[in-house]
Amino acid sequence: MSKKTYILDTSVLLHSPDSLSAFEENEVVIPIVVLDEIDKFKKGSLEVNRNARIIIKSIDRLREKGKLNEGVPLEQGGMLKVDTEFDFEPLTKLLPEGFEISNDNRILAHALGIRGRSNEGPVVLVSKDINMRVKADAIGLAAEDYKKDKINLEELFSGHREIYVGEDEISEFYRSKILPVNGKGEIFPNEYVTLINSQNPNNTALARYDGEKGSFVALLSEKKMDIWGLSPRNREQRFAMDMLLNENIPLVTLMGRAGTGKTLLALAAGLQKVVNEKVYRKLNVYRPLVPMGRDIGYLPGREEEKINPWMYPIFDNLEYLLHDGKSDSKKNGSTDTIQYLFESQQLDIKALTFIRGRSLPYQFIIVDEAQNLTPHEAKTIITRAGDGTKIVLTGDAYQIDHPYLDSTSNGLTHIIERFKGQRIAGHITLIKGERSSLAELASKILE
Repeated sequence: MSKKTYILDTSVLLHSPDSLSAFEENEVVIPIVVLDEIDKFKKGSLEVNRNARIIIKSIDRLREKGKLNEGVPLEQGGMLKVDTEFDFEPLTKLLPEGFEISNDNRILAHALGIRGRSNEGPVVLVSKDINMRVKADAIGLAAEDYKKDKINLEELFSGHREIYVGEDEISEFYRSKILPVNGKGEIFPNEYVTLINSQNPNNTALARYDGEKGSFVALLSEKKMDIWGLSPRNREQRFAMDMLLNENIPLVTLMGRAGTGKTLLALAAGLQKVVNEKVYRKLNVYRPLVPMGRDIGYLPGREEEKINPWMYPIFDNLEYLLHDGKSDSKKNGSTDTIQYLFESQQLDIKALTFIRGRSLPYQFIIVDEAQNLTPHEAKTIITRAGDGTKIVLTGDAYQIDHPYLDSTSNGLTHIIERFKGQRIAGHITLIKGERSSLAELASKILE
C-alpha cells in the first residue's frame, strides 16, 4: 500500500498541537503559508494562542533533526516537511476563475502544486474548516476532517442498558439489594441497568454495576433523591441523580438535549453536598464563553458584570431550586439566598477562562455546556481537580457553537468515551425532556 501525503492546514494545528504524530508512516506536509498564519496566533492567553506556541516549539525541536524543507523523521513514524516551493501566480491558473487571493486559497493552490509534484501516492488536504474541505473537493482535491479525536456518536456509550434476568434473580435483588453478575456480558463500572424479569417484562428493577463488588447494587432510595424541592421524573434522571450524589464517583458526565434536566440535576446535587451535607467546601460552576475563551475585556463593566450575561441560565436554575418553582412570591428570597451563598463562599460562578492553573481540592465542580470544549480543554479542566473533588460535565453534543468542533469531536464526547470503564467515572445520556411539553416537542420536531 502506497504512502499518503497529508497536507495540514492552520485549523488542524491550532485545534490539536499533537496532530503531527497522528498520521502513522505517511508524509506530513505543512505549507509555508500555514506557518505564517500560525505566527499571527502565538501572542495571547487563549487556548488557540497556547496551541500556536506549542506547535511552533514542536516544529523547532524537529528542526534540530534536519532541514525541514527536505523532510525530518517523526518519532511515531513518517516524515514532516515544510514545503517552501511555492509560487502562487502560476498556481492560480489551477484554481477556478474568481478565487480571491486569500490564505485559504493559497493553501489550496499550494496543495494542488504538491499533488502535481508527488509521485509516491495520494495527496490529501486535512482541515477542520468545513468550507475549506468543500472548496478542495470542488476543485478535485482530496480532503478530509482531522479524524484522530473523532467519536462515533451512534456508538457512544449511553451509560445504561436493559438486561433480562430470571424471576428468581430479580426476586433476590429486591430482597438483598445486590445481585452478582454472572454471564451478563461486558458491563462497565458504574453502568446503570434496568433488570427485566424475562418471565414478566412488567417486573423490573433499577441498578448500578459496582465494579469492585462485581455485582449490581440498588440505587439510592427515592427519599434520598428528593433534594432542594427536586426529584427525578424519569428513569435516566434517577440514574443521573444516583451518580451525582455518589461521592465514590468523582467524574460524572451528563449528556442530553435541551430540557432534559442535566444542569438542574447537577446544581441540586451540588447544593445538597455543599450546603446541606458539607461534604465539599464549595460549589464551583463554570461555563465556557461561546466560543470558549472569548475575551470579556471588551465588554463594559467589572468582571462580574461582564460574565453575568453568559451565566443567566445558571442563575435561572438556581432561582428555580431556591424558590421551589411554585410562585414568584419567593423570588426575592431566592435572590437573597444566592447572594448569601456567594458571600459565604459556598458558591462561585465563573467563566471557564479562569480555571487554568488552579488547583481545586474538596469542591463540587460543574462545567456546563461542555460540548463547546476541545478534547485538550476538557483534559485541562479535569486535571485541575484536587483531593476530594467531584467534577460534573454537562452538555448537548448536538448543539455545538465552537467553529471547529462537531458532535463527534468535542471534549464532552471525548471524555465520555475515554473514561468508559473507569471505576471513578460514570455517564448517563438523558433522553426525555422535562422542561415543558412545548420544549420537548420543539426539541423533537425542530432538529
